Amino acid sequence: MPMDRYQYVSNVWKDGIFDGKVVFCTGGAGTICSAQVRAMVALGANACIVSRNTEKTIAMAKDLETARPGAKVIGIGAIDVRKPELLQEAAARCEKELGSIDFVIAGAAGNFLASFDQISTNAMKTVIDIDVLGSWNTVKATMPYLEKSAKKHRTDGRTLPASGTGGRIIFVSATLHYAGTPLQGHVSVAKAGVDAMAMSVAIEKGPLGVTSNVIAPGPIDNTEGMARLSKPEYLSRVARSIPLGRLGQVKEIADATVFLFSDAGNYVNGDTIVVDGGAWRSVGSAGGSGYPDSVLSPESTKSKISSEGQNTKVQYIFCFIQTMDADHNQESEA
Repeated sequence: MPMDRYQYVSNVWKDGIFDGKVVFCTGGAGTICSAQVRAMVALGANACIVSRNTEKTIAMAKDLETARPGAKVIGIGAIDVRKPELLQEAAARCEKELGSIDFVIAGAAGNFLASFDQISTNAMKTVIDIDVLGSWNTVKATMPYLEKSAKKHRTDGRTLPASGTGGRIIFVSATLHYAGTPLQGHVSVAKAGVDAMAMSVAIEKGPLGVTSNVIAPGPIDNTEGMARLSKPEYLSRVARSIPLGRLGQVKEIADATVFLFSDAGNYVNGDTIVVDGGAWRSVGSAGGSGYPDSVLSPESTKSKISSEGQNTKVQYIFCFIQTMDADHNQESEA
């Protein structure tokens, strides 16, 4: 049974804007990436999702097809993004069966909680290999197809291309490294590398019409990462600490994806769209200031700040873990 459309994409987008287009997504069986792909499929695209878990990937592909009558979604399992030859084979199959690769979402990631003292060199290498090298391998495997699509769908910004858009890649990153996050140093380093990679691709491939951007999700509700990395009893406190007062929804990540891949995102290149309700900017306010009560009702919170501030900060830090679809979870390595 098809999921209610508003659960994964806003109703402001026009049906069919991605007709005839194909999106290739690593980590596509995960909560966030599957929502991104589902939105694209609903709006006309076909898709190829790759992941390590074959059974889960095939099942997700079938589920994604329900987003639109006649949609075709290929699920390719047993793909380790650390192995470039596997991604090359998957990309070739995608083009052969679906006709092209117009959009790419590099979303495979690995995450676990570990302090600086706890994490081993091998565990650190694992995260770097999955996030950074995996994203690099994804770009290398799909760039020939993206360049072809970009050439076909290039626009001057003044006239609407008859065949729509193409030749775009999105890297799914994080906000962990913006202000520093305890127990997430390894992922912070990896995501900083992914961000740098995306900017380099934007500069080098922009002249060919390819755009490269980053989406950095904040705490997103009902995702694998949030369920695994955050304690349920702390979620309400996390939500309250976010300026918008709630956790994000996968639909909001999907909407950012549609924007970047659509005609509306034609001139956006080498940029990062943070979708977190202002969460990362409030990290310093989470402890010692009684936020958000300190701005909603300043007088009533003055007496609480000194007694509760530090405890709030500690609990917040342990909860403010970036929501990531840990398609390649390596907890045993920590």
